[in-house]
Amino acid sequence: MTTPQIRVDIVSDVMCPWCIIGYLELEQASRQTGIGLGVRWHPFELNPDMPPEGEDMTGHITRKYGITNEQSAQNRAALQDRGAALGFTFAFGPGMRMRNSFRAHQLIDWAEGHGAQHAVKLALLTAHFTDNRNVDDPEVLAAIAAETGLDAEAARAAIDSESHADPVRRSQAFWHQQGVTGVPAMVFDQKYLFTGAQGVAQYAQILQQLATQTEQAHG
Repeated sequence: MTTPQIRVDIVSDVMCPWCIIGYLELEQASRQTGIGLGVRWHPFELNPDMPPEGEDMTGHITRKYGITNEQSAQNRAALQDRGAALGFTFAFGPGMRMRNSFRAHQLIDWAEGHGAQHAVKLALLTAHFTDNRNVDDPEVLAAIAAETGLDAEAARAAIDSESHADPVRRSQAFWHQQGVTGVPAMVFDQKYLFTGAQGVAQYAQILQQLATQTEQAHG
């Protein structure tokens, strides 16, 4: 019997901590159920107007969401606990900054043409949240490309030329037109949309239901 595989389109931003949590929960559900994933990532900018120098993370979060420093710290602690349970380290610290993610999305789009979209996406999330690297810096992006086995000079050329800027904008516009206003947003089997990190049990249930539907459809 062939192991089923479910297509999952994930709209996300490398600045979004819930996006890596949601993906890792989905990945764990896939391992638990034995149901494979066909993941494709799509761009979303939480802060398209973020200036080049970025913004202090705590200041940004408290201002954007109208919460106190204490509430922000509690939220980060909860994220760290949930990340640790999934094997991911959120190294939140006083020097962490929110960044403009448009160049990072262009690198991901370029990497897709080299069969490395998924690897680069995960590397960018780790670079930002674990290693506190500036993923808006072309030098950093080229280095991340090299770390995932790609050509650093070619990656840098793609970023500098902005050859993938228009494809990223078109993809963002498409998902906005589909009603996606927050991330992570996951579309299963090109039909079913779920937003937010749903948890391992919920993702496992979704995968099992879709696998059953696929098996029934093929007799």
